Amino acid sequence: MNLTIEQLKYKFEQALMAAFGLEMAGTDPMLVPASNPKFGDYQSNAALSLTKKLGKPPREIAEAILGYLDVIEICNPPSIAGPGFINFTLKPAYLEGQLNSIQQDPRLGVPKTNQLQRAIIDFSSPNIAKEMHVGHLRSTIIGDSIARILEFQGHDVLRLNHVGDWGTQFGMLIAYLREVCPEALTTSDAIDLGDLVAFYREAKQRFDGDESFQETARQEVVKLQAGAEDTRKAWHLLCQQSRREFEIIYDLLDIHLRERGESFYNPLLPDVVKDLEDSGLLVESDGAKCVFLQGFTNKEGNPLPLIVQKSDGGYNYATTDLAALRYRIGQDGAQRIIYVTDSGQANHFAQVFQVAKRAGWIPNNVEIVHVPFGLVQGEDGKKLKTRSGETVRLRDLLDEAIIRFRGYLEEKIKEENREETEEFKSHVATVAGISAVKYADLSQNRNSNYIFSYDKMLAPIGNTAPYLLYAYARIQSISRQGNINFDELGTDAKIRLQEQTELVLAKHLLQLGDVINNVESDLLPNRLCLYLYELSEKFNQFYHQCPVLKAKEAVRISRLALCGITARTLKLGLSLLGIPVLDRM
Repeated sequence: MNLTIEQLKYKFEQALMAAFGLEMAGTDPMLVPASNPKFGDYQSNAALSLTKKLGKPPREIAEAILGYLDVIEICNPPSIAGPGFINFTLKPAYLEGQLNSIQQDPRLGVPKTNQLQRAIIDFSSPNIAKEMHVGHLRSTIIGDSIARILEFQGHDVLRLNHVGDWGTQFGMLIAYLREVCPEALTTSDAIDLGDLVAFYREAKQRFDGDESFQETARQEVVKLQAGAEDTRKAWHLLCQQSRREFEIIYDLLDIHLRERGESFYNPLLPDVVKDLEDSGLLVESDGAKCVFLQGFTNKEGNPLPLIVQKSDGGYNYATTDLAALRYRIGQDGAQRIIYVTDSGQANHFAQVFQVAKRAGWIPNNVEIVHVPFGLVQGEDGKKLKTRSGETVRLRDLLDEAIIRFRGYLEEKIKEENREETEEFKSHVATVAGISAVKYADLSQNRNSNYIFSYDKMLAPIGNTAPYLLYAYARIQSISRQGNINFDELGTDAKIRLQEQTELVLAKHLLQLGDVINNVESDLLPNRLCLYLYELSEKFNQFYHQCPVLKAKEAVRISRLALCGITARTLKLGLSLLGIPVLDRM
């Protein structure tokens, strides 16, 4: 099924060419959903933008376009408003036909993209020997949602977890553990991750203030890079322990990733330096090998260097990121690479991308995108921390959401005098609690900071996951009360739109494809959240104003079919956000 807006755009372009010649082919019809329902469903101000080009008043241009615009099967006769806006109002019969055609379609009429790509999404990226904290929440959730949407659109997506599993910190940690807990370097799970994190902090303090220990740590790094058996075994054990802890979080969040840490690219770093030298970009400065950047300056106004190899021969994050970028293009065959990290890394990636482009490593058909996001803040407007001032552990944050929703749920069950099993309460609390955290994050424009509030995200009203989950559960309750299986209504269940709330709901249902296309392009999942929230609102208005089970048979069947499509749309949309639905709450 062609999306409504795409059909209208095609018809508009045909009318433009008929009215003003073939040179109008490719002209943007500037067709968008109407800002106010009184103007119809879609609006175009192309006539205003073409005034200078055609040398005619916009209203005259609009009238000429309407003379050739054949949209009789889709819309009521288009109208002209103001100086030349063209308004379109969809016909109820068209809406009915579109909805009836998608009843048996698992994709709900959303076509796959015509331009399939090999896409790589770099997200989550925790550090080995450290616990995942609230700072990893946004990258993990946003990256997963983007991956789900691109996969749904048909793209070949590689989800990469670029974990910090290499470098000076391992020499530091291994050197310290040799002194205080040597069994941790030879025996699996000799200590838990919390103790390992504490040892890491102690090792860092020691490293910062003890030159002798610094040298010992550096020697451990040399041994690690050289492949010394005991150091490599210690490194491997530490990595495995952290991975198991990460998997607990990923399983809870239903996140699927392929790990490819910094260590993977370590053998490739010398080639990065050599190729930059061969290209003439590399300059030696104070013993370090650098590329001086265009458009980045220091306090003195001089070009800023991106250090590729330090004066001691070591490498840094930029070198690894350059190696990763080259590998993803050359070996993985990526055509679109998306990095989901906090906005504080925007300059770093801008610099890395610039060097890669100047070196000729990024072909014209490859798109490199940094997807930045803001901070998670506490209700005081400051960076979210524990009362003791430490960064909040991600596991603690998720557990607290589950516990709090469990409390809300038990109060509701008590008020309604219901009997529910422990299994039911545990399942609903886990799904709703985790979903509330995910949705609260995704519903914000990722470029902004947002306030983390359990009370707001767990609320049963407003733009929250519980509100959307309740809307879905409400539809399932209709199914149970009427002993109806929405999937078995059959092709005879024709939708007929008679009431205003039915029309409003129908129009919104048919916008799903437009919204998904927009998110595929701009990588802003909050657009899908807003769509689903408004869908839930429109369904609730329909539910309260249009009886379903008590309606006459033909109307009843029509409204049941409308309920079924709404439920499937909610389920599909929430799944693209990584949120499962609940039949009962």
